[in-house]
Amino acid sequence: MDKLITGTHGRVILAASLGTAFEWYDFYLYGALAAVISRQFFSGSNETSAFIFALLTFAAGFAVRPFGALVFGRLGDLVGRKRTFLVTIVVMGSATALVGVLPNYAHIGIAAPIGLVLLRSAQGLALGGEYGGAAIYVAEHAPPNRRALYTSFIQLTATFGLALSLVVILLTRLALGGRFDTWGWRIPFLVSLPLLLVSVYIRLKLHESPVFQKMVAEGTRSRAPVAETFGQWRNFKAVLIALLGGCAGMTVVFYCGQIYSLLFLSQVLKVDPQSANLLIAAALVIGSPFYIASGWLADKIGPKSVLLAGCVLAAASYFPIFHAITHYANPAIEEAAERAPVTVLADPKACSVQFDLLGNKRFTKSCDVAKSALAHAGVPYANEAAPAGSVALVRIGTATMSAVRVQAFEGSALNTADFKAADAAFVATLNGALKSAGYPQSADPKRINYPMVFLLLLVLVLYLAIAYAPVAALLVDMFPARIRYTSVSVAYHMAVGSFGGFLPTVAFAVVAITGNIYAGLWYPVLVALGSALIGAVFLKRKETTLAPAQVPAAG
Repeated sequence: MDKLITGTHGRVILAASLGTAFEWYDFYLYGALAAVISRQFFSGSNETSAFIFALLTFAAGFAVRPFGALVFGRLGDLVGRKRTFLVTIVVMGSATALVGVLPNYAHIGIAAPIGLVLLRSAQGLALGGEYGGAAIYVAEHAPPNRRALYTSFIQLTATFGLALSLVVILLTRLALGGRFDTWGWRIPFLVSLPLLLVSVYIRLKLHESPVFQKMVAEGTRSRAPVAETFGQWRNFKAVLIALLGGCAGMTVVFYCGQIYSLLFLSQVLKVDPQSANLLIAAALVIGSPFYIASGWLADKIGPKSVLLAGCVLAAASYFPIFHAITHYANPAIEEAAERAPVTVLADPKACSVQFDLLGNKRFTKSCDVAKSALAHAGVPYANEAAPAGSVALVRIGTATMSAVRVQAFEGSALNTADFKAADAAFVATLNGALKSAGYPQSADPKRINYPMVFLLLLVLVLYLAIAYAPVAALLVDMFPARIRYTSVSVAYHMAVGSFGGFLPTVAFAVVAITGNIYAGLWYPVLVALGSALIGAVFLKRKETTLAPAQVPAAG
């Protein structure tokens, strides 16, 4: 029996995968440090708005990825796979290192978040050309019956990059303690410099893809890959089907399992960041073999079947899994919510959607003050309409005489200093009442059932491995080699930028609006189910040889 991976192919996979893993490390640092970033660069906003704005900046890195796919995808089809993803990693690593030395809001004001957005955008632009290059490079070396297995190692690098970023953050926190939140957070970003040097060295050792070399020799390269991708209906149709029928569902499952679960633990359930990072990192590392198993299975029964199964399984079980995570990570929240449910009584017309694209809007109405304080405390609440013009009231307990009532304040007429003083007094009073009712200010480490939380996170990793591992094999077979870099990159990154990158922002905004800590899950559930339905109907795949003249197989 032949070896699953030969020595030559193993070196190709290792070289491509290591560089991609380091690039994912760079990209994920920001997501893992979103809470610290919000305090450092968006301190001019209230805490809820600052955190959501930090998530929007995280999303900005995703929003520009389709443009990176166009720019670097075109280069990959014109000048080669190797040269292009060598450029992307230099841009990525440089932008990450600069975040580590960027002055914060206290030093340069509004220029700080602007500079952060620009660097984050540079990261996203580079990553828009990274994935397609690495996946195609490996696939064009792989035997036809092992493409999903070989490319599953590329898919695994995203998890490895996130796990590495979490481990570096954890070790830095342990070493620096309280100094991490003031200046130590910069160290993980600066660590990307030696990783960049290693990655560049590895990629310089690579040879060009044999399929691209053949196109050069035969003169069959596309002269206008972007125009050919979007100007020919069969190619453009394949992009749309890949985007909506596979990549959209895959990406929300992926980011819900990796990014949203981490934010849910640390921001909603108030598990201390070190424990949350360690739990996620452990689940990702232990769950790594699932990627390889999923790739192997996809070669046996087809990548479409495996990918769509991951989307359906995740959508069907997200709500019970996240309820269970709350039960085992911070049971006091459940107990308090059942014993003394919290309700915000306010004029519905006086309540705002609390996130601001510019990061400078003040949410001073009494309804906003009350909801912001509860969202920051991680307390679930219901909404109840109050008479028009009334000042918002937070009721802790059922609608009885024994319920505790804390009235918010109307801050629209207050100046900045007076508003901050009034808000601090209100938050102190509210938190005291919540504490008396049993609502925890942080998760009690003695009550966290670490084995059960870990197992639940491991299930989320299993879902993302099932959905994510086969996607490269599916995509590379759908497009001709002459436009493959452009088409694969655009389909993948349009999905990631449109559906995945905004998942944390949309989910937490929905939670802040509704008061239901699980309401944000409707976003990944609906996207995953919709994508699975489209994919089941429209995704077609035929076995190919990845020949340069190959036409799209999507129909």
